[in-house]
Amino acid sequence: MLGTLVNTAAILAGSLAGSALKKGLGKKYQNALYDAMGFAAAFLGVNAVASNLPHSEFPVLFILSLAAGSVVGEKLDLDGRFQRLVDRVSGRGLAQGLSTGILLCCVGTLSILGPIQSALGGDNTYLFTNATLDFVTFLVLGSTYGVGMCAAAGVLFLWQGAIYLGASALQGFLQGGLLCELSVVGGVLIAASGLSILKIKHTKALNMLPSLLVPVLWYGGRALLGL
Repeated sequence: MLGTLVNTAAILAGSLAGSALKKGLGKKYQNALYDAMGFAAAFLGVNAVASNLPHSEFPVLFILSLAAGSVVGEKLDLDGRFQRLVDRVSGRGLAQGLSTGILLCCVGTLSILGPIQSALGGDNTYLFTNATLDFVTFLVLGSTYGVGMCAAAGVLFLWQGAIYLGASALQGFLQGGLLCELSVVGGVLIAASGLSILKIKHTKALNMLPSLLVPVLWYGGRALLGL
């Protein structure tokens, strides 16, 4: 749970530091911070793919996962639903900031795959990276909406804690080849998010999230068939 605790503390620290600025961060500083985080996410994703793909039992599975998951995500319009939800609460002061912040810190590959990695192998790399991203995000949000943004930290803790406990309970199933495949697919999604932050390639990363379910279904099916 160390990674989740650090991530939670980062949101609290970012919110408090941002609220202390009061007048908000200048646009050029926001852009500089987001550019730095974009590069970090992009290269972390590339590293995850490069480190795990050579050990994959099914090297084409990640391609099938991305293709099938993206089609499902587009059909469900996850990105559009996210954007509409954010737009719906716009103009409502702190409610807008909290809704936006909670969605940004909870709905993402790092926040979902991070607790799984932490529970199964004690690897907190994704969560530490997510903590840095969230610190920057809430620094900006805190400077706009105030200290009330700290409430998002509690939501993130419960969200990642639930994923961590679930992964721990299913540890036997999630180990080995499945974790490798999830890391490859997750790495691509993280890299895609980084490219979007950098405005190099606009990608609806949320629509690609169902890709993470394909390796789970694949290995689950093989286990049921005794393969």
